Amino acid sequence: MSLVESTLDERTGIVTLTINRPEVLNAIDVPLARALNGAVLALRDDVRVRCVLIRGAGRAFVAGGDLAAFAEDFDRAADVADDLLDALHPVAETLRAIDAPVIAAVHGAVAGAGLSLTCSCDLAIAAQGTRFLMAYDKVGAAPDFGGTYFLPRVLGPRRAAQFLFLSETLDADAALAAGLVNRVVPAEQLDAVVDEIARRIAAGPTRAYGQYKRLADRAFERDLHDQLEAERVAFKNATRTEDFREGVGAFLAKRAPRFSGR
Repeated sequence: MSLVESTLDERTGIVTLTINRPEVLNAIDVPLARALNGAVLALRDDVRVRCVLIRGAGRAFVAGGDLAAFAEDFDRAADVADDLLDALHPVAETLRAIDAPVIAAVHGAVAGAGLSLTCSCDLAIAAQGTRFLMAYDKVGAAPDFGGTYFLPRVLGPRRAAQFLFLSETLDADAALAAGLVNRVVPAEQLDAVVDEIARRIAAGPTRAYGQYKRLADRAFERDLHDQLEAERVAFKNATRTEDFREGVGAFLAKRAPRFSGR
């Protein structure tokens, strides 16, 4: 069985990535990191992809990194970290670079690298009972996999620092209040709710969504003038898509648009 199962619904353009190491709560070791990297990189140039769902098999989404490999030989721990992050870093970069919006459907434990993965997604929907924590301080490590990039942007710098330094664990409702997730639903409804959201997004103007993602990711790095010019370029790029012609035509004809994602 694959460590990361990838399925594409050709009819909707929804790709589901299921992280599949449930016996250790989907803790990420080097083989799993490489499998996730391969599955995500395969999405990069696939124009059929219009929405991506990331799920975890079993009782948790991702309970952080697998520490066992580090304990085998502490003198090689830095080398193991390189092997792990050489695979994981392109995952975060690709999820931000692709046009298709990415949804994390989380449950159980969302810890360490699992929380970084969640934050690298565009939306996160949590089951009631989900627990969120970083826990790097528990093992004397610094956050990785984009944790220090995404968390201050999602929570704000001071809230992120409090979360990290005080080893906070947030339940699903607290995560919602903090802005870490978009919605909390009963556990038995998680799949149905996420699937419905994915279908709505997959029916939208995928290339325009990609322009928004890139604009939003750089918004705090640019001054107003540069952001306005970036918006100009993005809007002009959007006018060259089939979806723009369809959207404008549908608006003027007073009908619902039928976007193709192109």
